Amino acid sequence: MSGNVPASTRTLRVLTFLATQPGPVPMERIASAVGLPRSSTYHLLRAMIDEGFVVHLPEEKRYGLGVAAFEIGSAYLRHDPLERLARPLLVQLVHEVGQTAHLGVLHGRELVYLLKEQPPRPVTLVTDVGVRLPATLTASGRALLAELPPAQVRALFPTPESFVRRTDHGPQSLTQLRRLLADEKRQGFAVEDSFITPGVATVASAALDHSGHPVAAISVTFRTDTVPPTDRPHLAHKIHQAATALTRRLHG
Repeated sequence: MSGNVPASTRTLRVLTFLATQPGPVPMERIASAVGLPRSSTYHLLRAMIDEGFVVHLPEEKRYGLGVAAFEIGSAYLRHDPLERLARPLLVQLVHEVGQTAHLGVLHGRELVYLLKEQPPRPVTLVTDVGVRLPATLTASGRALLAELPPAQVRALFPTPESFVRRTDHGPQSLTQLRRLLADEKRQGFAVEDSFITPGVATVASAALDHSGHPVAAISVTFRTDTVPPTDRPHLAHKIHQAATALTRRLHG
């Protein structure tokens, strides 16, 4: 498997594998994950240690990400790439549908709004850049939760007290949430109608990174009396197209 793979590709595979692990791992697991012989893995790890991308824990006989990897991640955040990649898509979406569009990301059990684009005559909404709302009540939050492994969703919402209610709507147990997420994952978008504000609805779809992990959600929010139910499938299609475009941009 590894004979014709460039060294740079092997290095990136090691970094990607270590980034997905909860902590440092033995060399054997790294070799198995990236498809390299033990000797080749050892030499590759030594080179990555010398450059600061990997750290060796001799007492534990394990390897983890080094400071250089953290610095690369920090530099990525300083460049605001997610917002830069998403903003043109939100602007185009607002132009096409005439409603307010958002970009949101998960932060624990909450949905945080990073971007907001509005039409010329916007509707007053509680959502704004930096605002946090319960992920289970927002279409964006559930679009992202639907793409997470079930075990991760369970860890985020272990008890009934983990669920928040703002109106009379929204899941109030893990069973209800799982059922809702399964339906929304199957249809490719999530819908929230009066879960946050009575008379206001949102449709959202998730964008994924190269490993299939949900990175952000693109959504459109509107007053329910301005978009009849017959028009919402078309709106959902437009939002799904924008999220798919963001997924392609994230893949480079």
